[in-house]
Amino acid sequence: MDDLAGTQAPLRQLTDPSEALAALERAVPDLARLRLPEPRSIDWRLVEADLGVGLPADFRLLCERYPSFVLGDFLGLGGPEPGGERRWVEGLRETLETVDEWCAEADLDVPLHPYPAPGGLLPWAGSHQGDLFLWTTDPAGPEEWTITVASRSSVWWHYTGGAVQFLADLVTGAVEPWALPKVRSQAGRW
Repeated sequence: MDDLAGTQAPLRQLTDPSEALAALERAVPDLARLRLPEPRSIDWRLVEADLGVGLPADFRLLCERYPSFVLGDFLGLGGPEPGGERRWVEGLRETLETVDEWCAEADLDVPLHPYPAPGGLLPWAGSHQGDLFLWTTDPAGPEEWTITVASRSSVWWHYTGGAVQFLADLVTGAVEPWALPKVRSQAGRW
């Protein structure tokens, strides 16, 4: 990992979680068939207490409305399950070990570090090819976090919108998929 390709920004940042989720549902029409009949009751207080940080509202809403899913047979996203919140946090901690290794190997002008370091990277999704999708945490709060993509092909880059808008923009082509394949507008259970 030794190349920071740059930073991409959405044309218009969606700050309302419901609006971001609607954009994703428009980008991936068959995602609607996976939508849960009732929102899941995830114990976010437990998750956030275990992590030591709050999580972005768009991500929480996505996890409450959808089970774990994969986009375009490439990018998988799985949030905590009710009753399995601690297991999910443990899984994040295991992924943070990989993030730590990748950060140590990276030769970037501005070094990156895994969470809980200030501004540390916190994983939220991954690909079948080993790419990681992370938040660059910010003390201003989770709504200010940047998305960081760490591809297995050694290209790192940032996106200044939220995670759900990132997914929509990646599928629609509104964001250039630097070092990633084009993500098809398909969704299935993961």
